[in-house]
Amino acid sequence: MPETTTPTTWSPFSYVVTNLARFVRPGEVTFSGVNSTLPMMACLLAKRAYDFDFTYINVAGGVDPEPHRAPISSSDPVLTLGSASIFANEDFYDLCCRGGMDLCFLGAAQIDGQGRTNVSSIGPWDKPKVRLPGGGGGAVMLPTARRSVTWRTEHSTRTLVEQLDFVTAAGGMHGLVTPLGVFQLVDGRMTLMSHHPDVIAGQVAERTGFAVDAEGVPPTAAPTAAETAALRALDPDGTFEADAGVRL
Repeated sequence: MPETTTPTTWSPFSYVVTNLARFVRPGEVTFSGVNSTLPMMACLLAKRAYDFDFTYINVAGGVDPEPHRAPISSSDPVLTLGSASIFANEDFYDLCCRGGMDLCFLGAAQIDGQGRTNVSSIGPWDKPKVRLPGGGGGAVMLPTARRSVTWRTEHSTRTLVEQLDFVTAAGGMHGLVTPLGVFQLVDGRMTLMSHHPDVIAGQVAERTGFAVDAEGVPPTAAPTAAETAALRALDPDGTFEADAGVRL
């Protein structure tokens, strides 16, 4: 691994984007979906920072695109530039259902301790406080992709819950990244693997709605020089970081 920079280089934004990128593996097919700017940035970061090849497919339809800039929207047509082919939505679903999608980044409004997600409604189904967009592709891709990873820009008992208001999708969850920590599904439970160096593991547990065993959990490894340089190149003026509004 390249030399790391000092631990103080983490910001909440860089923490989420970089640790999403660290889920990417050599030789795999990786997908980022709609309204998924942070995973899009993570995949573009991985292409620049890591010395291995992987196939990156995005919801705009691009396959290993070579965009001349990082777009604000994860659905921007610039994400098809240089692509050898263009995928339609049904192609993503078909690839997943055939077992050909190794890693999907899929968003969620709520996540529970079993790795199930809610993107349907907040509050009772018959009288919801908020009606959300619904399952869309996530309801197909979460249970059929080999691994799925989600993220939240807010780490609280409001979003990481003991009981979902509605179960939109289940099965296939592998990881979760928030500004406070990195989780993986271990023996059927979302398990804290590391925490932001500026907080203690116990604070992560206190701000999580489902049970978290924080004992002995280490701080997350500092970003490498390559990761830091790649993110700086993708967001040179801090536009993405400001827009994302990620905070500890």
